[in-house]
Amino acid sequence: MSQEVRNLEPKELWNKFADLNAVPRPSKKEERVIAFMMDFGQKLGLETFKDEVGNVIIKKPATAGMENRKTVVMQSHLDMVHQKNNDTVFDFDTQGIEMYVDGDWVRAKGTTLGADNGLGVATIMALLESTTIPHPAIEALFTIDEETGMTGAMGLKGGLLQGDILLNLDTEEDDEIDIGCAGGVDVTAVAEYDEEDTPEGAVGYTITVKGLNGGHSGMDIDKGLGNANKIMNRLLFSGFEDFGLQISTINGGSLRNAIPRESVAQVAIAPVYDEAFVFDMQEIINEIKTEFKTTEPNLEIVIEKSATTPAKVMPPMAQFYLVRSIYAAHNGVYRMSADFDNLVETSNNIAKVTVGNGKLQIDNLTRSSVETSKFDLANALRSAFELMGCEVTFGGSYPGWTPNAKSEILDVLVDIYKKQNNAEPKVVACHAGLECGILGTNYPNWDMISFGPTIHGAHSPDERASISSAQKYWKFVLEILKNIPTK
Repeated sequence: MSQEVRNLEPKELWNKFADLNAVPRPSKKEERVIAFMMDFGQKLGLETFKDEVGNVIIKKPATAGMENRKTVVMQSHLDMVHQKNNDTVFDFDTQGIEMYVDGDWVRAKGTTLGADNGLGVATIMALLESTTIPHPAIEALFTIDEETGMTGAMGLKGGLLQGDILLNLDTEEDDEIDIGCAGGVDVTAVAEYDEEDTPEGAVGYTITVKGLNGGHSGMDIDKGLGNANKIMNRLLFSGFEDFGLQISTINGGSLRNAIPRESVAQVAIAPVYDEAFVFDMQEIINEIKTEFKTTEPNLEIVIEKSATTPAKVMPPMAQFYLVRSIYAAHNGVYRMSADFDNLVETSNNIAKVTVGNGKLQIDNLTRSSVETSKFDLANALRSAFELMGCEVTFGGSYPGWTPNAKSEILDVLVDIYKKQNNAEPKVVACHAGLECGILGTNYPNWDMISFGPTIHGAHSPDERASISSAQKYWKFVLEILKNIPTK
C-alpha cells in the first residue's frame, strides 16, 4: 500500500512520509523514531544531536546566495496519536501504518494516519535531504511527546538554537495561517470505593456506545460531535433512577486529546425490572440518536444481556454521586472568544472514564487561549468532582500562544499566499495546543507562524490527508524559504 503513496506528487514529501510511517512512534515511546531521525541527519553529514529530553535537532547551512537571510527554525513533532477501530487488529508498538489512496485522500486502514504531525516532519526531512532547493540556514527541531503532554517543547532549553523565525508545520487547513493557539491543563479526578456483592438473582447487561466520529478535542470541539462518556452517563443515570441499575465497570475513551468514540459498561438489574428496563432504555436511545442524527449518523447504542452477571457492583451512594458529577461536569465549548470571530476560547473534553475494582478515574483536557479562563473551567470541574469525594489534580499545564498581528514573517506568508492562490488566506488563532507558546518561553524573540496541509479527522481512525492540498502546501513552503527576510 505504501508504494501507492510513494508515487504521489510531490514525491520527495510523500516518500519521506512513507519512510516515517514505517516507524512505530507512539507518544512517550519515541525511542525508535528518535533513533531513526538521528540516523537520518547523520547520514546526510549534517550537525545532528539529541537534547536531554529527546528532541532531535539537525542543522543545515544556507544554500549559496542565501547566507544573508535570517536563520529559520522548522519545527514538527515526532509522536502521533494512536487510535483504531474496535474491529481493527493492529499493534501500534510494532507495526508501521498501513496507508492507501482514496481519491484525493491518503488514509490508513482502520487506524490514525499520523499525518498529524508526520507530514510536517516529512516536509523538513525532504528539505534537509535536498541538494537543489534554495533556502536560508535551517535548524530543524523535531520535538517529542506533543500529543500527551508537550514535554519535548517544555524541556527544550534556551541557547540550543540560534534561529530568528519559527515555522511550525502543525496546522490542518491549507488556507489558514495561524498566529496563536490555546493552552491546556489535564484535570484528573480519582476515588476509591468499597465494592459490594451483586444482589442475588440480578441480571447482567452490557451497554455499548460506539460508532461516534471522535476527533481532535481542540479543533473539533465546536462541531456538535457526541462524547461517548457523556452519552453513556445519560443511560446510566436514567437506568439508575428508574430501575436501580448498578454499575460494575465502565471503560470509556482512551486519550485526553481525542473526543471519545466508544464506551462500554457492565451493569446489573434486578430481575423484576428486566423487561421494562430494556423497553424504556430503548426510548432513551431513540431520543439520543435523534438528537445526534445530523452530526453522528453512525451512532450505535446497544444493550444486551451479558453471558454472566458481574460479581461486584458499586454501592448505591457512590454511584449516586458518580453519575451526577459526570452530568454536572462541563463538556464541550465553555466560552467563545470575544476577540476573534468563530474561535473557541475555552473548552473541556471529558476524555476517559474508567470504573471497576473499587477505583474510578475521570480524565479531562481543558483548553483555553486565556489562562484565567482555563483555570476557571478547571476549577469548575474540580468542584464537581470534589463534591463526590474525588481527589482532583491539575497536571501538564502549558501556556497558549499570544497572537502577534505585526509579525514580519506573517506579512511574507500572506503576500506569497495571495500571489500563488489569487485569494486572501485566513489569518487565525486556533483552539488546538500548538507548541509555539511553550517554545516561545525560552525563545521569546522568535517571530513565529504556523501552517500546514489540509488534514481531516485528526486523532481518529478517519484521519486523512488531502493529496491536492499537499501539493499546494509544498509549493508554499518552497516559496517561503526563497523569501525569508535578510538579517
